[in-house]
Amino acid sequence: MKKIIVFFIVVGVVLYGAYEALMYYDNNFIYGRMRETPAVRPMENPQLKMETGLVSVDGGEAIYRATPAADLVSPLDSAQPSVIARGKAVYLTYCAQCHGYNYDGNGTVGQSFQPLPTDLRSSAVQSKPEGELFKTVSYGIPGKRQPALQTTVTIDDRWHVIAFMKSLGLR
Repeated sequence: MKKIIVFFIVVGVVLYGAYEALMYYDNNFIYGRMRETPAVRPMENPQLKMETGLVSVDGGEAIYRATPAADLVSPLDSAQPSVIARGKAVYLTYCAQCHGYNYDGNGTVGQSFQPLPTDLRSSAVQSKPEGELFKTVSYGIPGKRQPALQTTVTIDDRWHVIAFMKSLGLR
Protein backbone atom coordinates (compact mmCIF):
# COMPACT_ATOMS: atom_id res chain seq x y z
CA MET A 1 0.00 0.00 0.00
CA LYS A 2 2.90 2.31 0.80
CA LYS A 3 4.32 1.79 -2.69
CA ILE A 4 1.06 2.90 -4.33
CA ILE A 5 0.87 6.06 -2.20
CA VAL A 6 4.53 6.88 -2.90
CA PHE A 7 3.94 6.26 -6.63
CA PHE A 8 1.01 8.72 -6.75
CA ILE A 9 2.96 11.30 -4.77
CA VAL A 10 5.92 11.01 -7.17
CA VAL A 11 3.63 11.24 -10.22
CA GLY A 12 1.89 14.27 -8.69
CA VAL A 13 5.21 16.00 -7.97
CA VAL A 14 6.45 15.27 -11.51
CA LEU A 15 3.24 16.60 -13.10
CA TYR A 16 3.28 19.68 -10.87
CA GLY A 17 6.95 20.27 -11.72
CA ALA A 18 6.21 19.94 -15.47
CA TYR A 19 3.31 22.39 -15.12
CA GLU A 20 5.47 24.90 -13.26
CA ALA A 21 8.26 24.56 -15.83
CA LEU A 22 5.81 25.25 -18.67
CA MET A 23 4.36 28.24 -16.83
CA TYR A 24 7.84 29.61 -16.16
CA TYR A 25 8.70 29.21 -19.86
CA ASP A 26 5.41 30.79 -20.93
CA ASN A 27 5.77 33.75 -18.56
CA ASN A 28 9.45 34.52 -19.08
CA PHE A 29 10.23 33.87 -22.75
CA ILE A 30 8.89 35.85 -25.72
CA TYR A 31 8.20 32.76 -27.80
CA GLY A 32 5.59 30.98 -25.77
CA ARG A 33 2.73 33.38 -25.26
CA MET A 34 -0.02 31.09 -26.51
CA ARG A 35 -2.44 32.27 -23.84
CA GLU A 36 -2.18 35.85 -25.12
CA THR A 37 -2.59 35.08 -28.81
CA PRO A 38 -5.89 36.52 -29.98
CA ALA A 39 -8.31 33.90 -31.21
CA VAL A 40 -10.27 34.47 -34.40
CA ARG A 41 -13.92 34.84 -33.51
CA PRO A 42 -15.64 36.26 -36.58
CA MET A 43 -19.15 36.40 -35.14
CA GLU A 44 -18.32 38.28 -31.92
CA ASN A 45 -18.48 41.70 -33.56
CA PRO A 46 -21.43 42.84 -35.66
CA GLN A 47 -21.05 42.47 -39.41
CA LEU A 48 -19.83 45.58 -41.19
CA LYS A 49 -22.33 47.31 -43.46
CA MET A 50 -21.15 48.02 -46.98
CA GLU A 51 -21.44 51.59 -48.14
CA THR A 52 -23.75 52.22 -51.05
CA GLY A 53 -22.11 52.66 -54.41
CA LEU A 54 -19.17 50.33 -53.80
CA VAL A 55 -20.47 47.50 -55.98
CA SER A 56 -20.99 48.44 -59.58
CA VAL A 57 -24.42 47.56 -60.92
CA ASP A 58 -24.12 49.16 -64.33
CA GLY A 59 -20.68 48.27 -65.64
CA GLY A 60 -17.80 45.86 -65.46
CA GLU A 61 -17.98 42.22 -66.45
CA ALA A 62 -21.77 42.15 -66.85
CA ILE A 63 -21.64 44.74 -69.63
CA TYR A 64 -18.99 42.80 -71.54
CA ARG A 65 -20.94 39.55 -71.21
CA ALA A 66 -24.20 41.13 -72.39
CA THR A 67 -22.73 43.14 -75.28
CA PRO A 68 -22.63 41.36 -78.65
CA ALA A 69 -19.08 40.50 -79.72
CA ALA A 70 -19.34 42.65 -82.85
CA ASP A 71 -19.99 45.74 -80.70
CA LEU A 72 -17.03 45.25 -78.34
CA VAL A 73 -14.06 47.50 -79.04
CA SER A 74 -10.81 47.58 -77.14
CA PRO A 75 -10.36 50.63 -74.92
CA LEU A 76 -6.59 50.40 -75.50
CA ASP A 77 -4.43 51.72 -78.31
CA SER A 78 -3.38 48.37 -79.76
CA ALA A 79 -0.45 49.88 -81.66
CA GLN A 80 1.36 51.09 -78.52
CA PRO A 81 4.48 49.02 -77.76
CA SER A 82 3.72 49.13 -74.01
CA VAL A 83 0.27 47.61 -74.60
CA ILE A 84 1.74 44.81 -76.72
CA ALA A 85 4.53 44.20 -74.18
CA ARG A 86 1.99 43.90 -71.36
CA GLY A 87 -0.09 41.56 -73.54
CA LYS A 88 2.94 39.35 -74.14
CA ALA A 89 3.68 39.19 -70.41
CA VAL A 90 0.08 38.17 -69.67
CA TYR A 91 0.15 35.66 -72.55
CA LEU A 92 3.31 34.04 -71.19
CA THR A 93 1.68 33.78 -67.75
CA TYR A 94 -1.74 32.41 -68.67
CA CYS A 95 -1.77 31.20 -72.28
CA ALA A 96 1.64 29.88 -73.33
CA GLN A 97 1.22 26.58 -71.49
CA CYS A 98 -1.43 25.54 -74.01
CA HIS A 99 -0.88 27.74 -77.08
CA GLY A 100 2.92 27.49 -76.90
CA TYR A 101 5.81 29.91 -77.06
CA ASN A 102 5.57 29.86 -80.87
CA TYR A 103 1.79 30.57 -80.69
CA ASP A 104 1.12 27.40 -82.70
CA GLY A 105 -0.94 25.38 -80.20
CA ASN A 106 1.98 23.12 -79.25
CA GLY A 107 2.45 24.24 -75.67
CA THR A 108 3.55 21.79 -73.01
CA VAL A 109 0.00 21.28 -71.74
CA GLY A 110 -1.70 21.79 -75.11
CA GLN A 111 0.12 18.84 -76.71
CA SER A 112 -2.10 16.46 -74.77
CA PHE A 113 -5.32 18.02 -76.10
CA GLN A 114 -7.32 16.63 -78.97
CA PRO A 115 -7.78 18.73 -81.02
CA LEU A 116 -4.70 20.86 -80.38
CA PRO A 117 -5.23 24.44 -79.20
CA THR A 118 -5.67 26.97 -81.97
CA ASP A 119 -2.68 28.42 -83.79
CA LEU A 120 -2.91 32.10 -82.86
CA ARG A 121 -1.23 33.18 -86.09
CA SER A 122 -3.73 31.32 -88.28
CA SER A 123 -6.19 33.20 -90.48
CA ALA A 124 -9.05 31.78 -88.38
CA VAL A 125 -7.81 33.75 -85.36
CA GLN A 126 -6.29 36.78 -87.07
CA SER A 127 -9.44 37.47 -89.11
CA LYS A 128 -11.71 37.58 -86.04
CA PRO A 129 -12.68 40.98 -84.66
CA GLU A 130 -11.26 42.04 -81.28
CA GLY A 131 -14.64 41.70 -79.56
CA GLU A 132 -15.03 38.07 -80.58
CA LEU A 133 -11.50 37.25 -79.41
CA PHE A 134 -12.20 39.04 -76.12
CA LYS A 135 -15.32 36.94 -75.54
CA THR A 136 -13.44 33.74 -76.41
CA VAL A 137 -10.62 34.53 -73.97
CA SER A 138 -13.03 35.75 -71.30
CA TYR A 139 -15.79 33.15 -71.41
CA GLY A 140 -14.14 30.17 -73.08
CA ILE A 141 -15.41 28.02 -75.91
CA PRO A 142 -18.19 25.60 -74.93
CA GLY A 143 -17.30 22.00 -75.73
CA LYS A 144 -13.59 22.76 -76.15
CA ARG A 145 -10.76 23.11 -73.69
CA GLN A 146 -10.44 26.90 -73.93
CA PRO A 147 -10.97 27.93 -70.29
CA ALA A 148 -12.94 30.97 -69.27
CA LEU A 149 -10.41 33.44 -67.89
CA GLN A 150 -12.84 36.07 -66.66
CA THR A 151 -12.13 35.32 -63.01
CA THR A 152 -8.40 34.83 -63.50
CA VAL A 153 -7.33 37.69 -65.77
CA THR A 154 -8.49 41.29 -65.36
CA ILE A 155 -10.50 42.99 -68.10
CA ASP A 156 -7.61 45.28 -69.02
CA ASP A 157 -5.16 42.39 -69.20
CA ARG A 158 -7.52 40.46 -71.48
CA TRP A 159 -7.56 43.44 -73.85
CA HIS A 160 -3.76 43.54 -73.65
CA VAL A 161 -3.62 39.85 -74.67
CA ILE A 162 -5.96 40.54 -77.60
CA ALA A 163 -3.70 43.41 -78.74
CA PHE A 164 -0.68 41.10 -78.49
CA MET A 165 -2.42 38.32 -80.41
CA LYS A 166 -3.41 40.72 -83.18
CA SER A 167 0.17 42.05 -83.34
CA LEU A 168 1.48 38.55 -84.19
CA GLY A 169 0.02 38.65 -87.70
CA LEU A 170 -0.47 35.70 -90.04
CA ARG A 171 1.97 32.80 -90.08
